[in-house]
Amino acid sequence: MINLLDFDPAALAAFFAERGEKPFRARQALRWIHRRLADRVDAMTDLARVTRDALARDTVASDGTRKWLLDVGGANAIEAVYIPEDDRGTLCISSQAGCALDCAFCSTGKQGFNRNLSVGEIIGQLWHANRILLADGVNTPWVEHGRHPITNVVMMGMGEPLANFDNVVAAMHLMLDDNAYGLSRRRVTLSTSGLVPAIDRLRVECPVALAVSLHAPNDALRDTLVPINRKYPLSELLAACLRYIERAPRDFVTFEYVMLDGVNDAPRQALQLAALVRDVPCKFNLIPFNPFPQTEFSTSPRARIVAFQQVLQEAGFVATVRKTRGEDIDAACGQLAGKVQDRTKRRLHRIHAVIPS
Repeated sequence: MINLLDFDPAALAAFFAERGEKPFRARQALRWIHRRLADRVDAMTDLARVTRDALARDTVASDGTRKWLLDVGGANAIEAVYIPEDDRGTLCISSQAGCALDCAFCSTGKQGFNRNLSVGEIIGQLWHANRILLADGVNTPWVEHGRHPITNVVMMGMGEPLANFDNVVAAMHLMLDDNAYGLSRRRVTLSTSGLVPAIDRLRVECPVALAVSLHAPNDALRDTLVPINRKYPLSELLAACLRYIERAPRDFVTFEYVMLDGVNDAPRQALQLAALVRDVPCKFNLIPFNPFPQTEFSTSPRARIVAFQQVLQEAGFVATVRKTRGEDIDAACGQLAGKVQDRTKRRLHRIHAVIPS
């Protein structure tokens, strides 16, 4: 939980600046907190609605996407996102406070890493979401038939799930247990950046639907975008995917591919990608990049995304473009940042790297 009482004027200004807000917004908030003794963000009526929503712990986007900021102690907060659709309600769950893998295009990774979440903190996100949605009177056909509002879970929130293997698997067993949440293995998806030994363990201990954050058609580029590739290169990762499919609830792996303007979105790269995975039963989920403050990347133009998709489709693959959800509350893919007390000193290392010695 972010407690605005913790911030002096300079820190509050920095807090707002990190979220793309102008300096006067911080001064407005300061007056509301200390002069008018406001105890709720919603009471700060001269702040723009979008600013109030960004400060609140429970925020709802214009498309119905909902994001919760959840206090996990030690000045750390994680984020969970609910995505409502006509035929299902999906919850995106975090597995760590921050992430140590430092993927170049991910807001979570730029926050650094503090710790793994416990089983209770992981499953608690599902418990909390179901509880709040039911209390709010979510009206969907499956709720009327005795099911919880959350029908699908994706382990795609903050953190690398397979880097917190034991706790994530224990939480997923609860999700799957008929005496608990009763979700099917097809309705629980784990997304990984490619920790090969852990993929093999997951295959044995809890084979749910698998998504792999690929993002590049060759090792040279993936080494830059997804640094874990330097340890587990594409040949090893794709071999692990083939082994996993033998026991997976679906007969394919989903490859996630974030579309970065001028970086990985050229037609020739689509052809290279198709050749790379030709022997792996798979589907592609092309993800328009969702910008965040201080990122060096921008989103591929829509026409280039469609052209990339067509190359893959012509090569015989199913390729969909993910619909961006919750962007106006920073709940879209790659935008989750929460609040992380970084133990890796990564941000400090970055500062030193750009200061001449």
